[in-house]
Amino acid sequence: MSDDGAPATWENGPSSDYEHHSSGSPYSPSQYPYSGPRSASHHQSLSRDSLNAEGSSSSIPLPPTKTTSPVPRSSSESHGRSSSSQWRESAQVTLERKETYSTLPTTEAPSVVEPSFDENILRALCDLDCSVPLMLDRIKQSMASCKEAATFLRKRAAIEEEYGRNMQKLARTTSEGYAATDGKAGSFVHAWQMSMKIHDVLAENRLKFAQRLNEMSEELTNLTKEVDKNRKQTKDLASRYERALQDSESVTEKSKSRFDMTAEELERLLLQKEGESFKENAVQLRSPGGGGKRVIGKVAAKGGLLLKGKNPGNLARQEDDVRARMSQASDTYRKAVTETQTIRQEYFNFQLPRILRALKECNDEIDLGTQYHLSRYAFIYESTVLSDGTTLSPLGIEDGPGLKATTETIDNRADFRVYMQNYAYAHGGANFRGPRREGPADKGFVAPIPNIIDRSNQQTQLASGYNSGGSPGGSTLQVHDRGRPTFGVDLAEQMARDNVEVPPIMGKCCEAIEKYGLRSQGIYRISGTVTKVNKLKERLDKDLDSVNLDADEWSSDINNVTSVLKMWLRELPDPLLTQDLHQGFIDAAKIENDRLRHIRLHERVNELPDANYATLKYLMGHLHRITQYESVNQMSVSNLAIVFGPTLFGQNGGNGQMADASLQNKAIETVLEHYADIFVDEAE
Repeated sequence: MSDDGAPATWENGPSSDYEHHSSGSPYSPSQYPYSGPRSASHHQSLSRDSLNAEGSSSSIPLPPTKTTSPVPRSSSESHGRSSSSQWRESAQVTLERKETYSTLPTTEAPSVVEPSFDENILRALCDLDCSVPLMLDRIKQSMASCKEAATFLRKRAAIEEEYGRNMQKLARTTSEGYAATDGKAGSFVHAWQMSMKIHDVLAENRLKFAQRLNEMSEELTNLTKEVDKNRKQTKDLASRYERALQDSESVTEKSKSRFDMTAEELERLLLQKEGESFKENAVQLRSPGGGGKRVIGKVAAKGGLLLKGKNPGNLARQEDDVRARMSQASDTYRKAVTETQTIRQEYFNFQLPRILRALKECNDEIDLGTQYHLSRYAFIYESTVLSDGTTLSPLGIEDGPGLKATTETIDNRADFRVYMQNYAYAHGGANFRGPRREGPADKGFVAPIPNIIDRSNQQTQLASGYNSGGSPGGSTLQVHDRGRPTFGVDLAEQMARDNVEVPPIMGKCCEAIEKYGLRSQGIYRISGTVTKVNKLKERLDKDLDSVNLDADEWSSDINNVTSVLKMWLRELPDPLLTQDLHQGFIDAAKIENDRLRHIRLHERVNELPDANYATLKYLMGHLHRITQYESVNQMSVSNLAIVFGPTLFGQNGGNGQMADASLQNKAIETVLEHYADIFVDEAE
């Protein structure tokens, strides 16, 4: 305290109290300047003229003439100045309390309040006596809610991360370990590996989801710490202002007590001077309010010397002394009242609204932050579920097949046929140690029984002899053999014989397939009817030009045409990819690097004879068009490779070729995938 009994200074001064906040904090001086909203009447009582009349810098900056916030003052302005001079220079005040923030007209929008801030809430808070503890408790509740949200997100992230890692580990170990089992090959392997990749993608989605949840949990935790720090700082600031006001009120009470006692001494002296006894006027000296301040016992104790020396000279000197002390006590009391009223005006008009605003914005920050992260959690969760859905069931063809479509690509019939052929080549023939079907008659063997295909051909030939009429190229007419066979003839020979660039049977069949079978599900994978296939083969072999594949007999089931085309390729004396280049293709297919494997297979394709190259180019173009309708016909590049791998490489090379079945399929798949790079010139 100062010598006159008033508090020396506010703790660190009104300006420096806010300097502990960083410039980026919502509670910094630049965000909350000292100038507060003022009404018209308040501007009159606290005008610029009255503030400038004191001739010194004010601790309360003048309200800005524009809507921009004033520059915050530095704490050095309040150093070395007493509280009395500081507050006296601040404003000319009266003992009546001025308008507070809560009593300002609602029609005037204060410039200090941002448009997004709820001014009505701030006014209502200023009207409450318990506004500061109310806001502190509310922020504590919001912090507890934010912590609960952060804890939930952290635990949910742990669950998702564990699920994702376990799913990823299961999918990868299953995919890698299948090769070591005795499981099936063919289309089942491809579907199985694709399903494991889909599960791996699902696991990746969950791991990304868990990572985002951890990030949100950490952000909420940091938000809680920051808000708690700001809450404590603002609480300490409010406590300092309240203590300063309470200290000033205490000083005022003490000054008032000294003034009352001096007044009582003066009254007693005047009564003594007039010759009235103290005892007779003791009752009259008591205060009508009975406040307990004017107690005669205290007066007697403090001013007992007045009863001594009753001569007029002593009484006059004592009266002058008491009046001097009375004047000093009166000035001290008046000064203390003015100081207290000024501090009270500053606190309720400016500091309290600023503190409440800081607390309200602190509360809004954590409330909006919590709500934002919960909304973000809902959005990310929804996106993750939708991503899982599109992974399981893609919307477009370019997204690849889903889990169900991948499972539907399994062709058990084709897989079994390939397995049966491979097994027969590997374990049959001379290597078979079981019972034999044929042998010499002297050892008890009988002639073989005609198979079902031969019988059906005989029945077909007999039936055709009794029929007449029909459409050209139909099955009801006998076909004249022109002596130009197609099946089992060397590719180069028949192309040279017919003087064509593409074998006629391939062009004829591919055109019909593209006309009637592009949208047929399982095209090339599903075989035709045995009798129909043999009949069409016989007609094409005798007179290819006379066969009309547009006839209902053949166009109604295009699988018969595809089966005949595959049969023609299988019966070539030398496979389409030739025996000489067989090992070269297999070695190229073994390369793990996709780009290098493509280059090596391209080199092998370029080494093919002209007839084989031209036929392969035409066939790959046809199959490429088939894959463009994969969403309808369910024949992907890998599915077509499984069908045409053994067909184009041939199965006449013994057991070694059967062991290379998967590499054959890989070679055909790579060539078909890079059809444009291998066969299509830029000039075309």
